[in-house]
Amino acid sequence: MTTHVARKLEELGLALPEAAAPVAAYVPVVEANGLLHISGQLPFKDGALMAGRLGEDRDLAFGTEAAQRCALMLVAQIQKYLDGDISRVERIVKLGVFVNSAADFTDQPKVANGASELMQALFGDAGKHARSAVGVPTLPLGAAVEVDAIVQIR
Repeated sequence: MTTHVARKLEELGLALPEAAAPVAAYVPVVEANGLLHISGQLPFKDGALMAGRLGEDRDLAFGTEAAQRCALMLVAQIQKYLDGDISRVERIVKLGVFVNSAADFTDQPKVANGASELMQALFGDAGKHARSAVGVPTLPLGAAVEVDAIVQIR
């Protein structure tokens, strides 16, 4: 891992989890024309899935942390795919953030900031990205948030 990313993670009191193995018929990362397309990642904290529905049994702070945990898993997938050479990341191009939401919950963009702000903290200007933040009625395994990504590499 690059010194900058490792140092920033340490400053934030965060650590990368081990990259999660797929739970169905897909691969975690596909490279095409210099872009990594990273499958949706779920939030884990202390080995447990962060589950629940925002606006129902979970609040904004929980959702924001869950999005950040998804982003950590994205970085873990990038690191694994690049054999530890995260310095090859040219830019975080786009994040897709899916929020398990009650019908009247409308703070999906604020939840998504948990992932967006971490990418910017870790990668600086290269971490600034396009994004979608979408409310959905359910996610795999009851997860509170799922985040996928497109990342440009050298």
